[in-house]
Amino acid sequence: MKINAVLYLLLAITSFTGWASERSEQAWGLIEQGAFLVDVRTPGEFSQGHLTGSTNYPLDTIDTAFADVDKSTPIVVYCRSGNRSGQAMNYLKKAGFTQIYNGGGLEEMQSTQPK
Repeated sequence: MKINAVLYLLLAITSFTGWASERSEQAWGLIEQGAFLVDVRTPGEFSQGHLTGSTNYPLDTIDTAFADVDKSTPIVVYCRSGNRSGQAMNYLKKAGFTQIYNGGGLEEMQSTQPK
C-alpha cells in the first residue's frame, strides 16, 4: 500500500514538473514573438530579482495596471509559483484580454529560458 502511494506521488511530481516546464517553454516562445512580459509579484519581490524585460504590475493593481494595454496584445504573466499569475490571467480574460498566458513561476521561467 505504501509503495503504491509513493509511486503515485512520484508520478504526480513528474507530471507536474513536465507540465510546468512545458508552460514556461511556451511562454518563452510567445515572448520571443514579442509578447508583453508582466511580473505580478509585489514591488519588493520584483526588486529582489525578475526576468529581464519584464514590467511589474502587482496582482493587487491588476484592475487598473492594464488600463492602457490593448486587449488583443499578447501578454505573458508570471509570479513566484504560478498561482498569482493564474489569478491575473483569469481576471484579464474576464476583462476581455484575448491573448493572455500564464508562464508560471520565476524559477520555472528561469530554468527554461533560452540561452
